[in-house]
Amino acid sequence: MVSLQDKFCFAIDRGGTFTDVFAACPDGKIRVLKLLSVDPSNYADAPTEGIRRILEQETGENLPRSSPIATNKIGWIRMGTTVATNALLERKGERIALAITKGFRDLLHIGNQARPNIFDLEIRCPDVLYEDVVEVHEKVIPRQDVSSSEALNNHWHIDTGTTGEEVLITQPLNEEQLRIDLQRVLRKGITSIAVVLMHSYMYKNHEDRVGEIAQELGFKHVSLSSSVIPMVKAVPRGFTACSDAYLTPHIKKYLKGFSSGFKNNLKGVNVLFMQSDGGLTQMNSFNGSRAILSGPAGGVVGYAMTSYNELGQQQVIGFDMGGTSTDVSRYAGAFEHVFESTTAGVTIQAPQLDVNTVAAGGGSRLFFRSGMFVVGPESVGAHPGPVCYRKGGQLAVTDANLVLGRLLPQYFPKIFGPKENEPLDKLKTLEAFKMIAEEVNSFGKNKDKTSLSVEEVAMGFIRVANEAMCRPIRALTQAKGHDTSRHVLAVFGGAGGQHACAVARALGMQTVMVHKYAGILSAYGMALADVVEEAQEPCSKNYEKGNFMYIESRLQYLENKCKNTLMEQGFSSSSIVCEPYLHLRYQGTDCALMCSPIKDNCDNPEWSCCYGNFKEAFITRYKREFGFVIPERDIVVDDIRVRGVGKSEVTIEGKIGATDGDPPIETVTPVYYEEGLLDTKVYMLSALGAGHLVTGPAIILDNLSTILIEPGCTGFITDKGDVRIDIGVSNKRIIGTELDAIQLSIFSHRFMSIAEQMGRILQRTSISTNIKERLDFSCALFGPDGGLVSNAPHIPVHLGAMQETVQYQLQALGDNLRDGDVLLSNHPCAGGSHLPDLTVITPVFRRNIRRPVFYVASRGHHADIGGITPGSMPPHSTSIHQEGAVFMTFKLVDCGTFQEDELIKALHAPGKLPGSSGTRNLQDNLSDLRAQVAANHKGIELVNELIDYYGLDVVQAYMSYIQSSAEQAVRDLLKEVGAYVLKEKGTSSLHAVDFMDDGSPIELNVYINVEEGTAIFDFEGTGPEVWGNCNAPRAITVSAIIYCLRSMVGHDIPLNQGCLTPVQIKIPAGCLLDPSEDAAVVGGNVQTSQRVVDVILKAFGACAASQGCMNNITFGDNTVGYYETVAGGSGAGPSWHGRSGVHVHMTNTRITDPEILERRYPVILKSFTLNPNTGGIGKYRGGDGVIRELIFRRHLTLSILTERRVFAPYGLEGGHNGKKGLNILIRKSGKKIRLGSKTSVEVEKGDMFQLFTPGGGGYGPLSCKATRDLKSDSPAKRRHIERGSLFDYSRAQESV
Repeated sequence: MVSLQDKFCFAIDRGGTFTDVFAACPDGKIRVLKLLSVDPSNYADAPTEGIRRILEQETGENLPRSSPIATNKIGWIRMGTTVATNALLERKGERIALAITKGFRDLLHIGNQARPNIFDLEIRCPDVLYEDVVEVHEKVIPRQDVSSSEALNNHWHIDTGTTGEEVLITQPLNEEQLRIDLQRVLRKGITSIAVVLMHSYMYKNHEDRVGEIAQELGFKHVSLSSSVIPMVKAVPRGFTACSDAYLTPHIKKYLKGFSSGFKNNLKGVNVLFMQSDGGLTQMNSFNGSRAILSGPAGGVVGYAMTSYNELGQQQVIGFDMGGTSTDVSRYAGAFEHVFESTTAGVTIQAPQLDVNTVAAGGGSRLFFRSGMFVVGPESVGAHPGPVCYRKGGQLAVTDANLVLGRLLPQYFPKIFGPKENEPLDKLKTLEAFKMIAEEVNSFGKNKDKTSLSVEEVAMGFIRVANEAMCRPIRALTQAKGHDTSRHVLAVFGGAGGQHACAVARALGMQTVMVHKYAGILSAYGMALADVVEEAQEPCSKNYEKGNFMYIESRLQYLENKCKNTLMEQGFSSSSIVCEPYLHLRYQGTDCALMCSPIKDNCDNPEWSCCYGNFKEAFITRYKREFGFVIPERDIVVDDIRVRGVGKSEVTIEGKIGATDGDPPIETVTPVYYEEGLLDTKVYMLSALGAGHLVTGPAIILDNLSTILIEPGCTGFITDKGDVRIDIGVSNKRIIGTELDAIQLSIFSHRFMSIAEQMGRILQRTSISTNIKERLDFSCALFGPDGGLVSNAPHIPVHLGAMQETVQYQLQALGDNLRDGDVLLSNHPCAGGSHLPDLTVITPVFRRNIRRPVFYVASRGHHADIGGITPGSMPPHSTSIHQEGAVFMTFKLVDCGTFQEDELIKALHAPGKLPGSSGTRNLQDNLSDLRAQVAANHKGIELVNELIDYYGLDVVQAYMSYIQSSAEQAVRDLLKEVGAYVLKEKGTSSLHAVDFMDDGSPIELNVYINVEEGTAIFDFEGTGPEVWGNCNAPRAITVSAIIYCLRSMVGHDIPLNQGCLTPVQIKIPAGCLLDPSEDAAVVGGNVQTSQRVVDVILKAFGACAASQGCMNNITFGDNTVGYYETVAGGSGAGPSWHGRSGVHVHMTNTRITDPEILERRYPVILKSFTLNPNTGGIGKYRGGDGVIRELIFRRHLTLSILTERRVFAPYGLEGGHNGKKGLNILIRKSGKKIRLGSKTSVEVEKGDMFQLFTPGGGGYGPLSCKATRDLKSDSPAKRRHIERGSLFDYSRAQESV
C-alpha cells in the first residue's frame, strides 16, 4: 500500500518530555532524531522542527524556521502525540458544557462514588471537565412489563431502540426550555458541548435532536454520547463524551497549528495519527476520546511487529521505561484491548490497548522510611526531574543508575540545567546519596552494623525498584492465566535497558529483546502500523441459533461501513481486513469479554454463525481467565463490533552486515553490580555487526538509550541489528537472618505479591458477582503466631480483622491442626466482622516440623448465607442467628477431604428458626468456598517457593522484620502527635465522644507515651450492647484503629500486626463494641464502624466528621434483590475542603450505573444529584451529601439501614456541623412519610423513596479565610498517572 521510494517518510512520537523522529529517506537511509517537546526559545513545534532539520540536512537546502516547509519531498507523516493526554492531566482542554437528563446534573461529579485513594483523609478527585450544566427535560426508560393500556393512561409513548428493546418516553424532549438553556451557555462564551441522555446508547432520538438544536444555535462542537461510543452505562459514556468535547477542539487547534508549518497546510500529504487502539487514522478523523494512548500505542505496535515475529512468535511482555513513566503491556499474536479504562480520573469507553502505567520510570522518588528502602509511587516528574538534571530535583531511580556507573554522562547530550545546556551532574547526585546513606546508617537498628557505602545504598534502591516493577508484570500475565516465565521481555524507552536483565531474571524469563530503535520505538511503531476504522453498535440478544441471522446482518453492515471508509482513503479491497467481534457475557453477570470467532467451518451449527464460532471463543477464554464455565447459562451479546484494518504493508527493516571479528570496545568503565564494582566494557551499537557476542558485564550505547548486560548474561546482535540478551543463571545470593534494610524492602514486595496473586486466583475461580466482579474479598499471609504479615487488597473493614480470626483458631484448636486441614469461620467472637464475610484459613506445615510454620487466609463476602431477609443484611435483626449461618470453628477440609455434606447442613441451619431461611445461594457458596481454598493453596505454593530459596528461618525472620517496620512507622506517628498535643494542651491525653442515632455513646480516651511512641486506646464509657444490630465485634474496632493510624501516617506503610504493637486496646466487655456471643452485628459492620472512625479522628483532631454512614438500601421480593450503599459528604480538614458525593472511611463501594439499575431492576431512578449546602460551613467547608430518588415499578420490600439521622456530623475547631440525613417515603397518593434510621417497609407501584445523605462537617471558624490554593498539587504528592487494566482492577478492589 505505502511506498517509501522517492520521498521522505516520517514517523513521530511527540512525548511529554522528548519528541522522537524516525525518518526513511529516499535513498534508503534511516535517520533518527530526539529533541525536546517544548523549547519555545528555539522552535514553535517539535515535530515540525524535526521534519525541518532532517530535510535540511539530507537535501542541503536552507529551510528557515520562519517559512512554511515545502511538502513536495514528503511522502507521508505518521504521528502519535500526548497533546490530548497532557490537556486531560493539566485540565487545559476546551471550555465545555454538559447537557444531561434532568435530575442528573451532578452524575459525573459523583461518578461511581468511590474515592481514588482509600487512606487519604483529604479526598482529592480530579475536577470534572465541564464548567456549566444544562438539565434536559426528557425521560426515557426501559419498558419492562408496562402494558400498552398503562402507557396510554400515563401518556407514555412506546418506541423501539436500536437493540430491539422497547422503551417508554415518559417525558418528551422540551425543546423550548432547551433552547433557553443552551443560549445561556453560549452567552458565557462556551461553544463546545457534550450531550449525555439516559439510555441514549439504544435510543438516540432525543440526543440527535439536542445536537441539531445546539448546532443551529451556534455551538461549534457537539459530542453526542450515542455517537462517540454507543455502550450501556451512562457514567463512563458520559465521561467519554465529555472528554471528546473537551479534547477534540483542543486537538483540532494543535493540528491546525501543525499544518500551518507546511505549505498549503499539508494538502496532498498523507498525514495519519495513532489512536489509543494501536491503529492509525486520518488527521481530520483524529478525536479526543481515542487519543489518550496515542504515544504509548506506537511502542506496543513497534515490539509486536518486530520482537514477536523475530523470536518465532513467542509471547512478549512490553517493558517501556522512560524518564517519567513505566508502561507494561502484552502481545501474543493479537493486540489486547480494554474497552473501559480510567486516566486522570476520567473513565473512557473506547477501544484502547491495555497499556499499564505501573511506575514512574527513572523519575520514581527514593525514600528511606521506618527502616525500609522505598521507591515511589511519588515522582519527580520531568521538571524539576532527578537531582542529576540540575534543576533542584529530588533523588530518583535515574540518580541511582548514574551513581552506579550505569549511565555515562560523557555520552549524554548537554541538555540539562536551567539553560538546558549542561551535562548530567554526577557530583551533586553523589552528595545527595551521601546524605541518604547517612540516614540509612544512622537508623536505630543499623547503628551497630557495618555501614553501607553510597554505591550499596544506590544498588539497594535499584533492587527494590526492580522488584516493584516485577509485581505488576506478574499480575498482568497471571490475571489472565498465563505463565510469566514463558514470555520474552521486549525492552524499550530511554531507561528500560538499564533494568532489563535484572527484571527478566527476577521473573524467570530467559530472553530479553532490545530493538535497535528501542530509544524511539514508539515512533518506529507508527511507521509500521496499519490504518484502522472501527464501527460498533449495542445489542441485547442472546447468542443462539435463532439470532444468528440478525447478528450476521449487523456484522455485515458494520463491515461494509468500515470498508467504504478505508477505500475512500485509497486502500484497495484486497488490502483491507475486517475483524468481527462480539462483546459477550453470561446472563446475570457483568463480566463481558470482547471475542473474535474461532474459524470452524460452521461444524457446530448451534454455536457457529457464518463468521465463525463465537461461543467456543468465549468459553475458551472465560475458562482460561476465570478457571470455570457456566454450562447452562445463556450468553448475551452486549455489543457488535467490526475493526477494519487497512494494511500499510510497510517494510523498513533491512539486514546489517555480518562480522567474524571481536566486537570493538569503545572504552572500559567501572560499574557497580550486586557482585560489587566490576570493570565493564562499553560498546557502541553502531559499531557492532550481526553475529557479535557481547558477554556481560557490558554496556551497549547508542544515541538514544543505554543497555546494561549484567554479569552472567550474553548479548547477541541479530541480523537486523537488534540486541537479544540471553539471561544466564546468577549466583544464589546468600541471605542471613540478620536484618538487611534492602532485603527487608524486597521481602515486603514479595509478601504483598503473594497476597495479590492469591486474590487473582480467588477472583478467577469464584463464581458469585460479589467476589468475581465487585471484588469484595481480601487475601492475607500470617506468621507462625497468626500475626498478619501482608494483606491485599486494603479493604478498610478487613484490616487487621483476619488476624484476630486466625489467632482465635490457634487458641481454640492448639495442636489439633493437621496437614491438609482448612478452617472456616465467620463468628464475631472469633474475629469475624459480620456473618456474610466467610474466612477460610489454611495452616501450612513443613516436613519434620510439628506445628504450622505460617498461615494463609482469604475472606470473601457471600451474597447470602441465610437469615430472616435475602442478602443476610436484615435492618431489624436482634440476634446473630437471624443474620445467617454461623461458623465459630469449622473444618471445611479435614485431612484433604472437602466436608461438603456437613457444610451444606450448616448453611441450611438458619432455616430451622421461625421466619428465617437457610442459604438462598447454596451453589454459589460452595463454589466460592472452593475458590477460597484454591487461593489459599496458591499462597502456600508461593511461600514455599520463598522458603525453598531462602530457608525457613530467613523467611520467618523477615516476616518479623516487616511487622517491626510497621510498628516503627506507628511509633513515629504517635511520638509526633503526642509531642504536638503535649505542647498545645499540656497533656498527651486525647478524648472524644460521639453518639449513635439511638443515643448510645462511643467514648474514647487515648493516652500517648511520647517518649516510647505507644498509646492506649480506652473505650471506657461506651454504651452497652444494644437491642438491634449496631453492635460491633472487637475486630471492627481493631480495623478502624489501623485504618485511622494509616490515614494519619500519610504515606504507604506495611499494614500488618506491627501497626498494633505500640497500641493497647481496651474495650469494656458487654459494651456495643464487645457484645455477647449472640448479639446481632450486621449494622455494626456497616454503621458503627464509621462512628468508631469518627471518634478516633475527632480525638486526634485530624479532620471533621464525614457523613458517618454507609446508607445501606435494599429492595426486592422473592424473584429479585438489590443492595447498594450511597455516598455523602466528607469532612473538611486543617487545610482542605471536604469532597461532595463520595464514600468515606470504612467503605468505598461503587454504585450501580443508572442505566444498569433501570434496565435490570423494577425501579426508575428519578434523580441522583448533590444536595447543596449540606456540608458544614467553616474556614474549610464540609462536602455535600446527595439526593437519590427511586420510584418503584411493582410491589417490593424496602429495607434501610442508616445513621446520622439524629446526631449531625461534627465540625471541628469552630467549623459548623454537616446536615443530618433524612429518609422519606412518598406514596403514589402523595402521602409523605418520614422513615427512621433503620426500618423495613412494603412499597407499592408508583411509590417513591427519597434518600438525603448527610454532609461532612466544616473545619475552622468561618471568619478565617482558606490559606492555600486548594487545586494545587504539592511536589510531595505528585505521582505517576496510573492507567490500564491493572490500575482499574486495584481501584475496583479498593471500591468495596
